[in-house]
Amino acid sequence: ARGRKLWVGGNWKCNGTKGSVDTLIKTLNEADLPPAEALDVVVAPPHLWLTHTIETIKDRVTVSSQDCNQFGMGAYTGSLSPEMLLDAGIKTTIIGHSERRDIFHENDEEIGKKVAKALSCGMNVIACLGEHLEERKSGKTNEVLFRQLAAISANVTDWSKVVIAYEPVWAIGTGVVATPEQAQEAHQALRGWLNEKVSAEVAASVRIVYGGSVSAVNSADLAKMPDVDGFLVGGASLKPDFIVICKNLVAHKPAAH
Repeated sequence: ARGRKLWVGGNWKCNGTKGSVDTLIKTLNEADLPPAEALDVVVAPPHLWLTHTIETIKDRVTVSSQDCNQFGMGAYTGSLSPEMLLDAGIKTTIIGHSERRDIFHENDEEIGKKVAKALSCGMNVIACLGEHLEERKSGKTNEVLFRQLAAISANVTDWSKVVIAYEPVWAIGTGVVATPEQAQEAHQALRGWLNEKVSAEVAASVRIVYGGSVSAVNSADLAKMPDVDGFLVGGASLKPDFIVICKNLVAHKPAAH
């Protein structure tokens, strides 16, 4: 398998005033991040602060949108198209975060269409999936993950432009983190599905990152798991902990990665 470059993303969610965003950007600009060859670093500010962030953050950090539409430009009030994002210099977007699925009622089909649209415009996609607690408790974790991955996969043309984020819904913002073993098991299952349904090459090369209450403390042990290629960080991405997480990933990832 060819080596997979490590990846850490910070999802700022619906947080930030001009002042707090500036403070966060300053912290990242002054941070001694691991070298670019070792790690991709991405932040996803709210739509309102995207242009301000890309204009003021150092080039070392990639700026991503938290969502995009599946339609392009037109009569879609309140929505943001991939074409607009690209025009503003934003070349990456998160799609299918569990909050989009659960709170804004986006289904697998809609998420698939968004993936197709973003990729067709030339964007990079961070595609999220994950099971709810009751699904895990009833032994349906893989069934749910494979259904979600199939809906994404059907719309992918170029896997080099995709990062998969496994985010168990029961671990997001709850402080309950998946154990390193639980994360590894899910990532391995996702990679196995890709191996069977897409190709061995894609399964070996695509980055699969973990999200769900990742912290400065637990990131070191999660990093040791062979199929965990990085993290999509929520709450901790608004704190200096984010930099610690980046360093932990690079420091603790087995060399054979």
